[in-house]
Amino acid sequence: MAFNKTVTLQGDSTAYTISSNVKKYTLKDLGFQETKVGNFSLKRSLDPKSPFNSSIELKVMINSTLDGFKMAAVASKGTREVNLFKMDRADEFAEQFHYLMESFVERDVFETVAD
Repeated sequence: MAFNKTVTLQGDSTAYTISSNVKKYTLKDLGFQETKVGNFSLKRSLDPKSPFNSSIELKVMINSTLDGFKMAAVASKGTREVNLFKMDRADEFAEQFHYLMESFVERDVFETVAD
């Protein structure tokens, strides 16, 4: 999967683009880990009932030049992309996802794209 400037999570109506104001220290403050090649990776549980035994995770990877990213909601093993908006507990997962994305928008990591 290639890095893109704008990404929409499968099933979501909101598109996100990487902010031109994003800083490496902000990513680290938000829990992103720097990989060996300089990219920034984040995995967060979207399960509000059990953050340690997550059934759905949000995976975000931002490239080292901070001008592209990829994002996916994956099953607990991290190998299969899922549509969290069509699951049994879709409301709970969507609420967690939008909460995380709103915090990223507030910290100038991402910007929402107007339709």
